[in-house]
Amino acid sequence: QVQLVESGGGSVQAGGSLNLSCTASGYTYSTSCMAWFRQAPGKEREGVASISARDVYTDYADSVKGRFTVSRDNAKHTLYLQMNSLKPEDTAMYFCAAAPVLVCGIDYLYPDWGQGTQVTVSS
Repeated sequence: QVQLVESGGGSVQAGGSLNLSCTASGYTYSTSCMAWFRQAPGKEREGVASISARDVYTDYADSVKGRFTVSRDNAKHTLYLQMNSLKPEDTAMYFCAAAPVLVCGIDYLYPDWGQGTQVTVSS
């Protein structure tokens, strides 16, 4: 059974940083693409960042380029999202997603999802 568990969310002031984690189980993690998505109240879910299985390719939404960094530790089956220079518009529920493919982007249709972790940025 595939399980993705996010952690690391919280409340910060604008300009602050957070580091999200997503731990995967029941998955062939090292050969799977991973991604972060977010959804704010009243808005559609949007792709934030993705990383290929071999940690070669990354893809970012324009709104987070230069501020967010996606990474993964295949030995720990863990995906990370380092978020710096946070803005109030980054406030959302952040979800981890996975797909059993080697290469993907934020537009890929990921079949597996975590429950999410809330990020709130105050001005």
